[in-house]
Amino acid sequence: MSEIASKWQLRSGFLRRAVVCVPAILLLGFTSGQLVVAGDANGWYRMLDLPAIRPPNWAFPVVWTILYLMMGFALAIVLNARGARGRGIAIALFAVQLAMNLVWSPLFFGAHQVTLALYLILALFATATATTFAFGRVRPLAAWLLVPYLVWLVIASALNWQIDRRNPDAETLVPPAHSTQIAL
Repeated sequence: MSEIASKWQLRSGFLRRAVVCVPAILLLGFTSGQLVVAGDANGWYRMLDLPAIRPPNWAFPVVWTILYLMMGFALAIVLNARGARGRGIAIALFAVQLAMNLVWSPLFFGAHQVTLALYLILALFATATATTFAFGRVRPLAAWLLVPYLVWLVIASALNWQIDRRNPDAETLVPPAHSTQIAL
C-alpha cells in the first residue's frame, strides 16, 4: 500500500471534524447573539436613526446561520489538512477573527458602542481576509467557503458606518424604562 491514509480514512477524518466544528461554531454564534437583545427587539436600536437601505430583520439570523455553517465546514477542512504548510497560522487567524466576531453583537447592541463596534468590524474584516488567504494556502475550498462571510462583513461594516455617522450621540441614548401602571 503506497498511501499513508486511504480516501475513506481522510473522508471519515473530515466528517469527524465537521461534526464537531460546525455545531460548535453555530453554538458560539448563537450564544453571542443571545447575550444581548438585538435588532428591532432592542429598544436602544429602535431609537437610532437607521439607514433606509438595510436588510430586513429576518435576514440576519438566516444569513448568520448559513455563514456559521460555512465557517464550520471551512475550519473542518483546514483542521483535516494535517501536515499542510501554514495550517497552524490559518487556525490561529480563524480563532482570532471568530473571537472578534463573537464580541461585535454584545459591543454594539449591549454596550451601545457604535464607534468602537465600527473599529472592531473593520479589524474583523482585515483578520477574516487574512484568514481567507491563509485558508486558501492550506485548502482552496476552505477559502471559498469564507468568501460570502467577507461579503457580509462589507455589508455589515457599511451599515455600522452609516449608523455611526447618522447617530453621533448613539452611546448616550437611553431607551425609556419599562413601567407598569396599575389603576386602582
